[in-house]
Amino acid sequence: MPLFEAVVNSIHSIEEAQLIPGTGKISITILRSTELELGIDKASITGFKITDNGIGFNDDNMQSFMTLDSEYKRSKGCRGIGRLMWLKAFSKVNISSTYKGINGQLESVKFSFDEEKGVTNLERHPHTRTKLETTVHLQGFFTKYQQATLKKADSIASSLVEHCLWYFICPGGAPEIKIIDADEEIVLSDIYAAYMLGSTSETIQIGSYQFELTHVRLQTHTSQTHVVSYCAANRLVQEKSLNGQIPGLFGRIRDHDNDINFVYACYVSSSYLDDNVRAERDGFDIDKDIEGFLSDISLRTIDDSVTKSISSYLEKYLTENKKLGRKRTEDFISKNAPRYRPILSRISDDELCVDPDISDKELELKLHGYLSNIEQDLLKEGHDIMTPEYAQDIEDYTQKVQSYLDKAEDLKKSDLAAYVSRRKVVIDILEQAIRLQKDGRYAKEELIHQLIMPMRVSSNDVLSDSCNLWLIDERLAFHNYLASDKTLNSIPITDSTETKEPDLCALNVFDNPFLVSEENAPPLQGSIVVVEIKRPMRNDASEGEDKDPIEQALGYLKKIRDGKVKTASGILIPDSDSLPGFCYVICDITKTIKDRCEIHDAVRTSDGLGYFFYHKHFKAYVEIISFSRLVKSAKERNRAFFDKLGLPTN
Repeated sequence: MPLFEAVVNSIHSIEEAQLIPGTGKISITILRSTELELGIDKASITGFKITDNGIGFNDDNMQSFMTLDSEYKRSKGCRGIGRLMWLKAFSKVNISSTYKGINGQLESVKFSFDEEKGVTNLERHPHTRTKLETTVHLQGFFTKYQQATLKKADSIASSLVEHCLWYFICPGGAPEIKIIDADEEIVLSDIYAAYMLGSTSETIQIGSYQFELTHVRLQTHTSQTHVVSYCAANRLVQEKSLNGQIPGLFGRIRDHDNDINFVYACYVSSSYLDDNVRAERDGFDIDKDIEGFLSDISLRTIDDSVTKSISSYLEKYLTENKKLGRKRTEDFISKNAPRYRPILSRISDDELCVDPDISDKELELKLHGYLSNIEQDLLKEGHDIMTPEYAQDIEDYTQKVQSYLDKAEDLKKSDLAAYVSRRKVVIDILEQAIRLQKDGRYAKEELIHQLIMPMRVSSNDVLSDSCNLWLIDERLAFHNYLASDKTLNSIPITDSTETKEPDLCALNVFDNPFLVSEENAPPLQGSIVVVEIKRPMRNDASEGEDKDPIEQALGYLKKIRDGKVKTASGILIPDSDSLPGFCYVICDITKTIKDRCEIHDAVRTSDGLGYFFYHKHFKAYVEIISFSRLVKSAKERNRAFFDKLGLPTN
């Protein structure tokens, strides 16, 4: 900014000198340290020299410089404090200037300027040069700014062109400006010409003031950010990004007629902005949201009017971008988030048009925000509908009720879609979990256990949405009590005194079952379900409850019955030792598991992925389900729902 201020001052000095067009010149010399820093191909910048052939520090300009808050150059947007910015980044400024005196003769002045003493070492001389020339030497670059600034001349040149772009565009154009860095010389007009594609101007009315808008198209190698810049008296004051503010305005804009990409910039100027610019020239003293007491304009009305004009100007260029943006949203909803499909008709086309590069996370949050707003509006509307106005027309009220019910139906569809989508994700995770992992091992039982039901909890501890018992059997969602990875003596559906024992009820996931009893209603009846999970591809099954998962499940069933079964509320169930039992063993059908199934005289399923049998002594139906069958069955049972939502099942 100090460099920009000095260059802009030079531009104004040349304007004030009223030189012949094309003869104004500004040179910027980059001063560097004599030593190279490690790993950097350019020595550190120690300062700048800005030289111009403008009007110089004549008596009026010198007096203005010596006056804090001078209004001498107010008409150019200057408030007399820009030079103080030099001292934010530099310890000292040396200035020398040759100018025309009152009698028309050339005279010279030089002085120093620092924060501690202000203007010092002031010297005036008769002319020592044959031409107008002023040099501002910014020196003593403070370390924190020196380290943060751009290092290369071409980067500084591009940044300077972007900052001073308005001077190149505005009537009369900019003087010749060049940057000198040792033996390297860069002319800014060359950079400007290289990426300037064209500009168009228009005037709009905001309140009782006229605003001039200059629409500029630039080559994309300079920036990927589309901006609107507010100017005061030919100086850039405030710049705002337009990305995301206008539907379709993101990334590069394609000009299909000329087969080029470009970045857009808009420059806004007005006498109203000139009159209301802040002294620091970093903003405007204009009310943000409401019209001022003495004005019919606010920053919001200005932004809205300017944005509307920009949208109109860019309309022909953004058609393709809008299509891509809407496609990104539609594809995401179709493949990842069908829960939002029912509310699509209630979201505007502009809101559906997003940056195609937006992440799934950001897009999900955006859509969730729309859904939340619609739900809030529906809630408010529902309260109003339930309290009709006195003597309200019955036909009008009926229409409002129907409109409300239509919206409510859409949201319920959205909730159902979310539920089905969640099932799809759970199946996908399970399918990944049972595969051989990157480390050459299979997932532990804990992961699969957690996926079906959180561990060490009961049905009183978790929400139903946290459980995925439907992976095994849809009917398991209906139960009186459910315990996961808890000792038999700690659950209320049995008086069993059994605690964790390695051969029966250890705390390991592969030894601890799910215990489920169905809800009871008089006359009290029910059934007991035991689920036992083993690690994928485990192949060490043998005789005995500690090694045979089938015997383990049946053993758990017997212990529960022996403890007298009762409901979760403590009501004893008669003849509980005869309650039907259902045992599910989830494991891969390895050789040892196959051997155990044959010993239990189990019947192989038609797809070859599991076994089943009825154990007369234990009065229990037993099913051995391989992980492949578990996934396959879950997919088949839910495929119709996935198809309706357009979710892939492969």
